[in-house]
Amino acid sequence: MFGKDSEPTVQDIHGQRRPSAVDALSRKGRRNVNDKKVTGASQITTRQSLLPVALVTILFFLWGFAYGLLDVLNKHFQEVLGVTQGQGSGLAAAYFGAYFIGPLTYSGWINPDEFARTFIAGLCIYGVGALMFWPSGLKRSFGGFCGSMFIVGSGLSTLETSANPFIATCGPPKYSEMRLNLAQAFQAIGTVVAPVLASYVIFKDVGAPGGKSLESVQWVYLGIACFVFLLAIVFFFAPIPEVTDADMADQDEQNVGSTGYVDKPLRKQYTLFWGIAAQFCYVGAQVAIAGYFINYVVHVRPGTTSAAGSNQLAIAQGLFAIGRFVAGASMKVVKPRWIFLLFMTMIIVFISASMGAKGDAGIACLCLVLFFESCIFPTIFTLSLRGLGRHTKRGASFLVASVSGGAVFPPILGAVADRRGTQIAMAVPLAGFLIAWTFPIYLNVFRAKELDGYTHSKIGVEDLDGKGDDVESHTSKGGEKEYTHNELEASSSR
Repeated sequence: MFGKDSEPTVQDIHGQRRPSAVDALSRKGRRNVNDKKVTGASQITTRQSLLPVALVTILFFLWGFAYGLLDVLNKHFQEVLGVTQGQGSGLAAAYFGAYFIGPLTYSGWINPDEFARTFIAGLCIYGVGALMFWPSGLKRSFGGFCGSMFIVGSGLSTLETSANPFIATCGPPKYSEMRLNLAQAFQAIGTVVAPVLASYVIFKDVGAPGGKSLESVQWVYLGIACFVFLLAIVFFFAPIPEVTDADMADQDEQNVGSTGYVDKPLRKQYTLFWGIAAQFCYVGAQVAIAGYFINYVVHVRPGTTSAAGSNQLAIAQGLFAIGRFVAGASMKVVKPRWIFLLFMTMIIVFISASMGAKGDAGIACLCLVLFFESCIFPTIFTLSLRGLGRHTKRGASFLVASVSGGAVFPPILGAVADRRGTQIAMAVPLAGFLIAWTFPIYLNVFRAKELDGYTHSKIGVEDLDGKGDDVESHTSKGGEKEYTHNELEASSSR
């Protein structure tokens, strides 16, 4: 059910000849792959990873755009279809509910051995969900829109189950956190762009006098469907390397001298489970703050209109996007675990301050919370995958499923806000952040040496002249010689 049967055993990995990165990127190397096969993708350099990483980054923008449309759709459906605020939350429940169910079930059934096929399948599911907005609009059915959003969420969760681990593993391991943070920055851009386009361009005629038409919603999602289907065709022909669990185990074994890597069964991967709990609480708190940000602004600055509060939210989302670029770039020179601890600590400081501050000071504190939230999700994701080896893809599925925290925390915050006010209700996300804060503390105290070993890894790193650094030859437990990266590059060119 969770992909256990596709995982390689230690015996499957040892004794295999390690192909070169050139072999992994070739069309032959990307076909008929299974997770028990070492493809050589663990040796891919930064230069070789640029094209596939850039293509997959488009997917991050797509689900940032889809998430950014959620609140706008909710608002317009309330106006056009006459649904209540409580009923309107059904859209978010459908979207995040798919994130809980998908990664643990059908997302893992779609040929988990191959990233490219999973990308294509996820895009097709997303496209079908977008197409379903057309008949839902014709029938003016809010239930139909919720069902369509569930299908959209299913497609996006399928994409995210593969895209996050792909970005984290496609290229030198020392830059894993930086790659995912920079790729996720484009997801943040999509979240900023979507509501702006929706409010001023896409949905400007929804609810206008004379019809309360949903036609613009239908056309928008029809256009999205056409785009994602075309993107699926691009991914069919794109040179997407297949980074298998065997590749990840092979890569971890090459770093054993600096990281102390030891192969362990999944049930003993305690760092992963701690990361899942931290991710669940963090995402829940993040989504709760975003969902009630406008309410908070109106509460702490009486007389502020919802439109003005929406503008403040746009500023905060812009800071969130900037924060991801800042954190990603900083990870080039600063250890990711330090940045993770610093940003998580600042979140605790400013969310606490927002509970007591009034007016612009309170709004500024909450905006800074979003800035420091920027790097948390991708950094939890990559650090939780460190040292998983042959369990990497299954661990990634569990981490994506933890996004379902976004369906749990907002209703709790809403219930507290109804009784005590939005400002006091910020204690709900504070509790989630405090739980998540234990994870960077644990990593910096107990896992520092291992994580620093990956940060200093030379696998796939290029010199200034473009040649790969030497990777020390070693003999596998199966007794066969493991070849260096340079030896394989030379052999593949002959």
